[in-house]
Amino acid sequence: MMYGPFGWGTLIGQEPALEIIHRPPEGRRRQAWPLLFVHGAHAGAWCWDEHFLPWFAAKGYDCYALSLRGHGRSRGKRSLHFHGLSDYVRDLCRAIEPMAEPPVVIGHSMGGMVIQKYLEDHSLPGAVLMASVPPSGLVASVLRLLTTDPELFNRISLMHGGSASREDLRGASRAVFSDNLDSDLVARYGGRMQGESQRALMDMTFLNLARPHRVHPCPMLVLGAADDALFSADEVRQTADAYDADYLMVDGLAHAMMLEGDWIRAAKPLHAWLQRLAATGSPDAPRAS
Repeated sequence: MMYGPFGWGTLIGQEPALEIIHRPPEGRRRQAWPLLFVHGAHAGAWCWDEHFLPWFAAKGYDCYALSLRGHGRSRGKRSLHFHGLSDYVRDLCRAIEPMAEPPVVIGHSMGGMVIQKYLEDHSLPGAVLMASVPPSGLVASVLRLLTTDPELFNRISLMHGGSASREDLRGASRAVFSDNLDSDLVARYGGRMQGESQRALMDMTFLNLARPHRVHPCPMLVLGAADDALFSADEVRQTADAYDADYLMVDGLAHAMMLEGDWIRAAKPLHAWLQRLAATGSPDAPRAS
């Protein structure tokens, strides 16, 4: 396993070096495409390395996870709040550029929006949006939290700014984790969370929303979590409809699907979709009703 910034990251103009975690495929079997995972707000590549990277590597996939600038061990933390979606798209371009084959890219939450913006000017063999920010942005989610759970909204806002206390982090965890997740894991994951770029949050609210009519079509899976406090089932379906994508809601999981105790419930349908994609060049999966 290679852990840390690729050496080439420091050689591209003034762009910050990027952390990429790499887990090569185990054994002799190698799947059709590499997988590149993109984290959501407040996280880093580490969130995929808890479960998804080793599990998919054991299935024969060449697995990579990117920390966007200012996140994880990537550089750029001092200027975090000036980084926008266009910067994150450039980070994704830089992660893909040295790969021998184009990857299937899997993005969670904000990472899903980064993929949507990337596809406005680039192509991919496949894309997966997990609990993703919808093309319409964060407005519906913000209004829902403001009216139904203002205390939770306030704690999330403090976390956005990087000024949340430990108590605030524990409170904000209700937005991303199921109630049945072990409290020690909630504390450990919460301790690794960080502030998020105010510019990126504004981009996802109104400044730089996705434009589905400009997206280069590719096989796509939109995966939602039934217990997600941030994005409703209707928003997940609207995202799938915007891209004519396959659509699946996973029961028993909250927003941070890859870190949940029952994370395998998200990994297995993702793997099944990838297998269909590899076998036919199209996932050819029925849309959920």
